[in-house]
Amino acid sequence: MLTVAATSNTPSIEFDDENGVLTISGKSIAEDSQEFYRPLLEALKQYKAKPLLQTTVNLKLIYFNTSSSKSILDVLRLIESLKENSEVIINWFYEKEDEDMLEVGEDYCEIVNLPFRMVEVDSM
Repeated sequence: MLTVAATSNTPSIEFDDENGVLTISGKSIAEDSQEFYRPLLEALKQYKAKPLLQTTVNLKLIYFNTSSSKSILDVLRLIESLKENSEVIINWFYEKEDEDMLEVGEDYCEIVNLPFRMVEVDSM
């Protein structure tokens, strides 16, 4: 289990490897996003050795910068590699009025070969 509390510049991360659920929520504008996401990438690499039959990823981001965008893509690419041994489900949450975040989710869906479920919510 990896748990990282949210700050004003970083999202919360909850990776429950015993149940195969990863949730990233909030704003991601860390000055060094590679360093921030490194523990998650390491946990995912360990999980990849023995993934559960189903892995669920919940992305509930309200905003992220370019640096974080690259790090999130790194996370998604590592999750993509789980497909060989785990059914992967990506839930991309976006606020009803935030068409930009919906489009970003659609862009990620085209970049990585994973099924994305777009989930519209009133607010996060």
